[in-house]
Amino acid sequence: MSYSAFARYYDSLTRNVDYAGRAEYLCRILERLHHRPGLTLDLACGTGSLTLELARRGFDVYGLDASPEMLSVAQRKATEAGRDILFICQTMQRMDLYGTVDTVVCMLDSVNHITSADDLQEAFQRIALFLNPGGYFVFDANTLYKHRNILADNVYVYDMEDVYCVWRNACERATGRVAITVDFFERRGKLYERSFEHFYERAYETNTLKVMLERAGLLTRAVWKDLGFEEPGPDTARIVVAAQKPE
Repeated sequence: MSYSAFARYYDSLTRNVDYAGRAEYLCRILERLHHRPGLTLDLACGTGSLTLELARRGFDVYGLDASPEMLSVAQRKATEAGRDILFICQTMQRMDLYGTVDTVVCMLDSVNHITSADDLQEAFQRIALFLNPGGYFVFDANTLYKHRNILADNVYVYDMEDVYCVWRNACERATGRVAITVDFFERRGKLYERSFEHFYERAYETNTLKVMLERAGLLTRAVWKDLGFEEPGPDTARIVVAAQKPE
């Protein structure tokens, strides 16, 4: 999945995401873990908004994503910002880095886009392989509660200046997998040009994620509610997990 249509409108659709605030939250997480970020990989970096915010905070960071279209936007944004940031086009479960890193971050429910448990296990194993001993993997994930009760079978409409978007969900409650179809309508003179994207997201039980991380050689050090440090509850929509590769 290259998310070619999605890439053109992704920044418009995520206009409400506070990337600066999320970067500050990551800094607080690493301080809480007493971990210096060192060389950092922004995994599934998309259009690079978070990558840039981390770079502005002094991180030695580069990005990886499976979508060349997303990375094209990320590279342009980095150039315009005067930042020399490396972006690599690879999937999480097949990534092959040039060397090891001290920290891996993967935010905004990117792990939910891996709907095969085997593929997610492989991704965790690749992360562990390229993580230095003592290094941390910090990621967030949508919960089953969010998939079943918030995404559910809902339809969302976004009427923006540059595009009109219809977002439709169809949830398989038993598995927590949501089929997502996004239709984009962009004005071309008196007509509208339609493009669309279809993809899936899957939610995993927290204990399942912990077991998969342990199989990969990573120990779960903390699980919090997103953007805070509270313990998740039954109606938590997104969790943040901090896992460490043992020394």
